[in-house]
Amino acid sequence: MIRGSTIRRLRVEAGLTQSQLAEMVGVSQAHIAKIENEKVDPRLSTVNKILEVLVEGRRMKCRDIMTKGVISVKPEDKVHYVSDLMVRHAISQLPVIDGGRVIGTVTEEDIVKNLSPTIADENVERIMGPPLPSVAEDADTSVARSLLEKYPGVLVVKDGKVVGIITRSDLLKTVSEPI
Repeated sequence: MIRGSTIRRLRVEAGLTQSQLAEMVGVSQAHIAKIENEKVDPRLSTVNKILEVLVEGRRMKCRDIMTKGVISVKPEDKVHYVSDLMVRHAISQLPVIDGGRVIGTVTEEDIVKNLSPTIADENVERIMGPPLPSVAEDADTSVARSLLEKYPGVLVVKDGKVVGIITRSDLLKTVSEPI
């Protein structure tokens, strides 16, 4: 059973005032105070709305774990340049962007699969794979987590522009925190 003291504790942990919580839930501040002081037995729908607001605020968003300053390459860049970027920055995939639009991804695996005496001078567009999936920066990290089960990375976008990337290693950094 959810008690008023539990709701108060969650509200305080979320850094919200009673008025702020009331506005987010669509009830009065006085009603929140009565619930917290256990002076009223609220409807289940009200308790559910309160918990949804308080728990949602505790979930991490993609913007919280993404790596900013995404390094990208152009389709006409040479594989030796891309390989050097990957080694220098210890990354295993790069988005391929043409005119502000993500058109593909080049990975270490793509380079290895296409190894040949002339691979270094080939254009990236010849060996790139499809674009990584993308999520909004305010998406819950659970969305990125499920995509990372299938893809090596997830691009984070804001207003149609790439603002970050989440890889499995970014997700591993959050192991000590609940996702």
